[in-house]
Amino acid sequence: MKFSKLAVFFEKIEKTSSRLEITRLLADLFKELSPEEIEKTIYLLQGRVAPLYQATEFGVAEKTIIKSIVLALNLDKRFFENKYKEIGDLGKIVESFKKEIHSLEEKDLSIIEVFSDLNKMAHSAGQGSQELKTNILAHLIRQIDPISSRYLVRIPIATMRLGFSDMTILDGFSWMIAGDKSLRPIIEKAYHVRPDLGFIGRVIKEKGIKGLDEVKPKIFTPIIMMRAERLSSGKEIIEQIGRCAIESKYDGFRLQVHYQNNQVRLYSRNLEDASFMYPDLVEAIKKEIKVKDIIFEGEAIGFNPKTGEFLPFQETVQRKRKYDIKAKAIEIPLKLFAFELLYLNGKDYINFPHEQRRKALETVIKKTKALDRRAILLAEEIVVEDEKKIELLFDEALAKGLEGIIAKKLDGVYKPGARGWNWIKFKRSYSAKIKDSIDCLVMGYDSGKGKRADFGIGAFLVGIYNEKVDKYLTMAKIGTGLTDEEWREIKRRCDKFKAEKKPALYEVDKMMEVDQWVKPFLVVEIKADEITRSPVHTAGREMKPSKSGLALRFPRLLKFRDDKRPEDATTLGEVQKMLKAQAV
Repeated sequence: MKFSKLAVFFEKIEKTSSRLEITRLLADLFKELSPEEIEKTIYLLQGRVAPLYQATEFGVAEKTIIKSIVLALNLDKRFFENKYKEIGDLGKIVESFKKEIHSLEEKDLSIIEVFSDLNKMAHSAGQGSQELKTNILAHLIRQIDPISSRYLVRIPIATMRLGFSDMTILDGFSWMIAGDKSLRPIIEKAYHVRPDLGFIGRVIKEKGIKGLDEVKPKIFTPIIMMRAERLSSGKEIIEQIGRCAIESKYDGFRLQVHYQNNQVRLYSRNLEDASFMYPDLVEAIKKEIKVKDIIFEGEAIGFNPKTGEFLPFQETVQRKRKYDIKAKAIEIPLKLFAFELLYLNGKDYINFPHEQRRKALETVIKKTKALDRRAILLAEEIVVEDEKKIELLFDEALAKGLEGIIAKKLDGVYKPGARGWNWIKFKRSYSAKIKDSIDCLVMGYDSGKGKRADFGIGAFLVGIYNEKVDKYLTMAKIGTGLTDEEWREIKRRCDKFKAEKKPALYEVDKMMEVDQWVKPFLVVEIKADEITRSPVHTAGREMKPSKSGLALRFPRLLKFRDDKRPEDATTLGEVQKMLKAQAV
């Protein structure tokens, strides 16, 4: 397919506010693509040339894009910059100039040709790389048509603004084959093991839906992490899963470790390659793990090297940084408590019961009764069948400064990306007020007034996830309780992902619309006093007998959850359970 035809699809998708219509457009596009084209097109749809988990970035700023456009079209730089200040969209500006200026170099390039040049841009590094990137992009701009140029320049600076999620692409695959989303569960199961949309698309194109049965874990491709359900008493846990394994829940950050040939990569919950942030853990894994290859999960938590005590999350989280990494590693060393084995010495353990996964993990990481000098430790586990013992273990975990406990079903398999009863978080009863926090997606914000006019933000809209329909539903608009620095920080983060219109994945009442929409990316942890009914929020509106939605009473920001993807936000089902428990 020619890139010019792909650009027409981009334009149709950009103009569409219906998620279902976007899904159909994607399906129509996918039908016309070859296996190689679908793989590369999906990366381009995401504004990339590689899967999201690969740290392959273009490494260019807006000024580089401007320089390329000016060079390609022989424009006066000052004149162009004035136009940019006026319009504010590099894609629309270059399109308008291309309509007026025709180059002798114009060609109808293929998707493969454009992708190849963009790939060269992304992988160019070292001395002279910025000049090379500028020239590559300028050459492409000269060759393509106006609409194509609009989307081309948006790709390197991640401003495609097409307004759909990974789940919409999975539905697009299903519609391509079956004309509906009936195949989504099969496709999603494979995607959770190999979250590379380009790869999944290519497999489907080459081998059909049956080809996904062959999808297995791959070292250095992160597996989407399994999630837990929540219950509020030992009695409920025993009634749900019976005799079970109890593990401490450490208040740190979850990492998935991939090791092979003395190479280590550490992936966060949102699939980010975080290896460079934790050089101490990388070296410890190389030193302490003696296997051919392995994928396992653990929780990293900071500790005081003088006392051996665990540090609170607020201190541990300081290790998540891009600068002064070595100094901070000395100040706040980490221990990684391994709790799940997914792959070992070429063998896939995902579908093995918990007891077998645990035994295999114990052959790699030995048990220890007390914290020793090793950095990679085995999470403590006790098998119980007494509800009172579960309550006691929970109290003991809190006394140690831990977050709580996790109960694991002994014959339960590991379900990538799924939230199910194979894992259960123990949380105290919500009773009259909810004591648990809620992970919400920031959907947009209102401009500030008075003192907050200086911040440019006065309130922000948050919502939860309805995974059944791939929609985000509002639960609160938060306008109080933040420090000046937190207001500045949330504004800074939101402005990186501004949306020109309400994203198709958002379901928002007109009363709750905001001054500036934000694309799905930022998850925040919110604390509230209770869940109440609200006529202006959309979460749970389908619940009967009331058509009112659900809202958070006295919501306040606890922290930013950079380790979570938008799809990891608290689900509508979880909130409904909280509401039910609250009424008891």
